[in-house]
Amino acid sequence: MQQLSSLDAQSLALESSTTTGHVGYLVLLDPSTAPGGLLSLDQLREVLEPRLHLVPLLRQRLVDVPLGLGRPYWVDDPDFDVEFHLHEIALPHPGEDDQLGEQVARIHARPLDRSRPLWEMYLVHGVAGGHQALYSKVHHAAIDGVSGAEALGIVLDATVEPRVEEPPEDYWDPAPVPDPITRFRRGVGAVVTAPVDTLRRLPGALPYLADLPIVSSVPGVRTASQVAGSLLSLVVGGAEGQLLGRRTSVAPPTPINARITAHRRIAYGSLSLDGLKTVKNAFALTVNDVVMALCAGALRRWLLEHDGLPEEALVVAVPVSIRTDDHEGHGVQVSMMVAELPTHLEGAAQRLAAVHESMTAAAEQFEALPAVSLQDVTSAIPTVWAGLAARAAFRAVTGGAPQFNLFVSNVPGPQAPLYVGGARVLGVFPLSAITDTTGALSITVFSYDGSLDIGLIACRELVPDVGHLADYLREALDELLELVASDVGD
Repeated sequence: MQQLSSLDAQSLALESSTTTGHVGYLVLLDPSTAPGGLLSLDQLREVLEPRLHLVPLLRQRLVDVPLGLGRPYWVDDPDFDVEFHLHEIALPHPGEDDQLGEQVARIHARPLDRSRPLWEMYLVHGVAGGHQALYSKVHHAAIDGVSGAEALGIVLDATVEPRVEEPPEDYWDPAPVPDPITRFRRGVGAVVTAPVDTLRRLPGALPYLADLPIVSSVPGVRTASQVAGSLLSLVVGGAEGQLLGRRTSVAPPTPINARITAHRRIAYGSLSLDGLKTVKNAFALTVNDVVMALCAGALRRWLLEHDGLPEEALVVAVPVSIRTDDHEGHGVQVSMMVAELPTHLEGAAQRLAAVHESMTAAAEQFEALPAVSLQDVTSAIPTVWAGLAARAAFRAVTGGAPQFNLFVSNVPGPQAPLYVGGARVLGVFPLSAITDTTGALSITVFSYDGSLDIGLIACRELVPDVGHLADYLREALDELLELVASDVGD
C-alpha cells in the first residue's frame, strides 16, 4: 500500500467536467510484419499479460482515506481483469489521419474509471495504408511523461519476435485491500509525520518558489518567496547572497488562453531528426532549441491567421524530469522551467537566435534552483486544503494574465525500430493534458528511430484547426533548412 504524493493527489483534485488528468500515446503500426499480417486483440493480450508484473501500477487502484483526512493509497486490485482495460475499435473507410485523430480525441477526452487501475489501451483497425494503431492512456497521478514511456514499453519489443518474460512464482497474489480503519490510521499518521521531511527541504527552496510556475499562483507563495529571498541576501550578504536575476515574463493574452471545454482535437506528425540535427549543427544549437524555434514559427503563423498574434513573446512551460535512478514507486517527479517563445519576431533566423538565448537563460535559472520539485512544494500544503489550493492555483488565469501560454515537452526515445506483437512501430505520438491555466494547446515531441514524432492536443472550440499546426511545424523545419542552405551557399 503506497500513498499518493500531494502533487499526484492534486492531479486528481483538478479533474472536472472539462479537465482530465491523464496522458496518452498514439502508436502507429505496420502489421505486415506480424504473424498473419494483422495484430489482433488476443495477440496484444498475449504480449501484455505475462509482463504486467513489470509495471505494478497496471494492477493497482486507488482507495480513499475516510473523511478525506489523508491522501488516497494505491492498493492491489483484487478484482483486476485485463479485459476491462483492453479494447478495439475500427475506423470507417478510408481511415485517414483526421479520422484516426477524431476517434482518439474522443477517447482521450473521457476520464478514466477511478474504481479500477487508471489505464486503458485501444487497438485501432482500418487505418489508411493497411496500418493499425495502438492508443494507450494512463493517469498523471501514476506516472509522468518519462515513466509513461516506460509503461508503454511493456508491450514494445526490439525484435519482431516478442521477448519471453518469465513471470515470478507469485505472479499475481494481490494483498487484501486495507479496511477503512487501517487506512484512516495510516492516513492520519502520514499527515502528522510527512511535514517533517518537507520542512527539512523547504526552507532552502523557499526563496525560489516564485520561479516555479503554477506553484507561485497559490495565494501567498510569491510573497513568501520574495521575503525569504531578501532574508537570504541579508544573512549571507555580498555577491553570494544575491539570488539569480529572475526572468519575470508575463504571458500575453492569446486565443489559446481562455476557458476550455470538454471536447478535444488532436493532430500528429513526424519530422526528420536528421533535418533537425542539420539545423542544430549549422548554428551550434541544441535539438531542443530547434524544436522551440519550430514551435515559434508554427504558432506565429497560426496566431496571425486568427488575428491573435501578441506584440510580445509567448511564454512556454517546459517540464523537466528530476526522476533519479534510485526513485521507486509511482508518481510525478518533475519540475518546470519557463522560457520565452519569440513568436513576435518575423524572421526565422531572428527566432532561432532568440530561442537559443531564451532557452539558455531559462536553463541557467532552472539549474540555479535547489533540488526542489513541485512534489516538495505541494507536500507542504495540508491535505484538507490540497484540493482547494490546487483549484485556486489553476483558476488564477481567470483573474488575470496566465503564467504561461502553453506546455511544450520533449521526451527522448529509442533510435531503433520497435515492434508490438510483431507489428512494426512506425511512430510514437505523445498526447498530454490541457487545462484552463496551461492553455488550450499542448505540444509534445518524442524522438524515435530517426524521427521526431509530434503530438498536439487542443480544445476543439478554441483550436479547431490544430491539424494546421502540424503542417506549419513541417514547413517551419523546411524554412530553417533553407536558411542553412543559403548560409552554406554564401
